[in-house]
Amino acid sequence: MDRRSFLRSMVSTLCVTLVVPGKAGAAATREKQPLITLQIPAGQFAVLCMHDVQNSADLSTHPDPYAISTEHLAQLFDWIDENGWHPISLQQVVDAHAGRANLPDNAVLLSWDDGLASAYSHVYPLLKAYRYPALFAIETGWITAVTEGKKVNYEAEVAGATRLTEGEKIDQAQAAESSNIKAPFKVNYEGKQEFDKNNFVTWAQLREMYASGLVEYASHTHDQHHGILANPQGNVEPACITRQYLTALKRYETDSEYHQRLFDDLTYSRRLIAEHTGCTPRSIVWPYGAMNEASEVIATEAGLPISFGLNDDQLNEIKQVGTSWGRLILTNDPIPVDVESRVESAAIPSPSIERAVQVDMDYIYDPDPTQTNRNLGKLLDRIQALKIKSVYLQAFADPEGTGTPSQVYFPNSVLPMRADLFNRVAWQLRTRAGVEVYAWMPMLAFQLPDQEKQAALSVKIHNAQGELVPAKRDYARLSPFLPESLEIIGQLYADLGKNNSGIFGVLFHDDAYLAEDEDASVFQPEARWPGTDRPLNGLPLNAREKTQALIDFGNVLSARLHYFINRSINFRTARNLYARVVLDPSAENRFAQALDPFIAAYDRVALMAMPYLDGSTEDPKHWLRRLVNEVAKHPDGLRKVVFELQTKNWNTDRWIDGQTLKSWMQLLVRHGGVNLAYYPDDFLDNHPPLRPTYEGMSLNDFPSGKVKP
Repeated sequence: MDRRSFLRSMVSTLCVTLVVPGKAGAAATREKQPLITLQIPAGQFAVLCMHDVQNSADLSTHPDPYAISTEHLAQLFDWIDENGWHPISLQQVVDAHAGRANLPDNAVLLSWDDGLASAYSHVYPLLKAYRYPALFAIETGWITAVTEGKKVNYEAEVAGATRLTEGEKIDQAQAAESSNIKAPFKVNYEGKQEFDKNNFVTWAQLREMYASGLVEYASHTHDQHHGILANPQGNVEPACITRQYLTALKRYETDSEYHQRLFDDLTYSRRLIAEHTGCTPRSIVWPYGAMNEASEVIATEAGLPISFGLNDDQLNEIKQVGTSWGRLILTNDPIPVDVESRVESAAIPSPSIERAVQVDMDYIYDPDPTQTNRNLGKLLDRIQALKIKSVYLQAFADPEGTGTPSQVYFPNSVLPMRADLFNRVAWQLRTRAGVEVYAWMPMLAFQLPDQEKQAALSVKIHNAQGELVPAKRDYARLSPFLPESLEIIGQLYADLGKNNSGIFGVLFHDDAYLAEDEDASVFQPEARWPGTDRPLNGLPLNAREKTQALIDFGNVLSARLHYFINRSINFRTARNLYARVVLDPSAENRFAQALDPFIAAYDRVALMAMPYLDGSTEDPKHWLRRLVNEVAKHPDGLRKVVFELQTKNWNTDRWIDGQTLKSWMQLLVRHGGVNLAYYPDDFLDNHPPLRPTYEGMSLNDFPSGKVKP
């Protein structure tokens, strides 16, 4: 029997209703869409992530967004064969990465998660018919449980608890009161609460598939495919990258406890698969795609050096450093053209538009937790209503507005914690309001508890007597050239990441500047170029060297933070830039900031497009027009620069009229400045007013959040 005959026979056996040409209805129209035949760039490959495979009739009765119908999977295999795509094995990826072989053209790795029964009954027959290799990720805890006659409650596994915490009750009450807030993060697998042995593959079936030579197994953990308590307020986040909050002990999991929990789980999962199937896993497919560098180190120790996440933004580069690969998840029963479009969007990503609000955590926090929750609810309502993309969320506490925080809003080993609040607010913004959250942090300006150390590590100037003394400026900054400063601030950033693995990036505050007479710390014998052991030998630095030194200092901080951030998130860096250095490049001497180096160094440049703060006597519209035109002269300027407008005139202590703010936004967009943000936002008293701000900021004019390149 040839392959097509086999296919027809198999599909018929599985009771799939084929859509025939000319059949009336929306489905028939969808099936007839023309194919483009995307060519995957040389040296790259795609990994397709799939879950359950069901008959069309079952999907119609019980919709599952993560399932694909047998019919559409068969069509996809046929399309792959006809259009020159080449399914590859994990071994081919390993060999190509090591330089021992080249990948074929249009390479794609097929993968299925969870070890559901359809892997054997629906997928395996197709793999044999087409001789396509595949990677199956096995959650050994589920198979073990159902083998012992137990049932797996997916809803409880994913939510992390069968009973609502007080924080979750508050969340749901807020959601009920607001039409804007989304439902809490929850995956309800196939709409069913319980699965038994009929829903999963057996060990015998796994052995049979491995013996075919077509299938390799990855660990999907043993018992980490769920959420765990991530903060005292009750939010539940992915177990593999979250430091669990231990309610009874009123503390977080320690580094050693986290390491042991994950190491023991992965080691056990790997051993079970090897014992029952004969295949010793060498890769880990992380549940929910939640992985970070810290978890990958542990996985490697457990014998799983290859990691798969869910990075939807780009295809995999075979020559990349390391063996952490992204996958493209397929949802909503896609047909081949949908899959091709999914791969194309990763191969040729469109530039995205940034629309952001910079939010003060100080507006949310209240000594009364009930009031804090009310404030948070108002923020979530407002952000959802604005239809924006990002929030730059204050991670430090500065209620007096000094610009030099002595406290922060996350657990750490450096500064006092005003409240354990950042994780809670960031997670709510992400899962309820649907925005990407950046941690807004100072780069240099911190007030250490030890005043002697603060003075010793401060940015220095020479006084009239030629002595080195701390600079007394707007911000009390630590010197970027003293290694101890970098170690202290770097630890603070690492602690931020450890407790907030789901943030999308970091925004460096406007404290990162050096005046012309700063930083004389380079004359201290212990001074080093940031992040290196290179001594500075007391040589003065010019403005551009200072600019680069601050960039390099920030790069070390972002790396310390990024180590703990979910790698399936395309982590981004952003930094505030004074408008003065754009309009007058010679001002780099006064600030150690410049547009071109910032464009090269950061994913986003948050340009402080604040005419009153700049002290300009020009008409604000004329000033903004000059600013956007100057940015346009720089390569990638309009793509990377975010024009951050002021919503308050601090000179007069008055909020800027909503229509005025809207007109500024429209002016910038007309001149190509499509990336917009604003600060401050008083969501408690509706400043700036919602309606005109929404009309100027909303992404509704760009529904996909993308612009054509």
